[in-house]
Amino acid sequence: MTTAAYDAIADWYEDYVTNTASDYSRRVQGLLARLLGTGPGRCLDLCCGTGAHAAELRRLGWDPVGVDLSAGQLRHARARLPVARADATALPLSDAAVPAVSCVLAHTDLPDYTAVIAEAARVLVPGGRFVHIGVHPCFTGAFADRSDPERIVVDGGYAERERSFRAWSPHGVRARVGAWHLPLADLLNAVT
Repeated sequence: MTTAAYDAIADWYEDYVTNTASDYSRRVQGLLARLLGTGPGRCLDLCCGTGAHAAELRRLGWDPVGVDLSAGQLRHARARLPVARADATALPLSDAAVPAVSCVLAHTDLPDYTAVIAEAARVLVPGGRFVHIGVHPCFTGAFADRSDPERIVVDGGYAERERSFRAWSPHGVRARVGAWHLPLADLLNAVT
């Protein structure tokens, strides 16, 4: 089983996502609504974290259920939706079990997102919906120099695929838990 990077910062993250970054969280939920659409049916909130998107999933008519590896995060999520602690590369669901899967802002937390996408495909019913929302590191990663507000300069670190704790903000999530980089071509190939 992969190590749960968020256990040590679960309380900080809950405050961060619901208070400090609440405006950003609302924008993400708006995007989730546009991409996922309305239910009905069960929606797997893959890598659900604190369950911050459960209310939006319910508002859309879905019956959310969450899976995450972090016991610390799930302490917060349990109040928002039914959850299971599991590795995203080995989901505790049968084949074709759910009509929808959402994975929001989690791909940089996973060492093998390709395997996670394969698991999402396995548990989806034929014709089901998979929604991935993530800020690609080419725009915000440690190798993206944002010192000039008019442009972002990406250095050679973009090709590296290992976990890094380099972060453009020393106060954010990535400085605390690091990020696994997945070049855009790898992400697109995993989905296809």
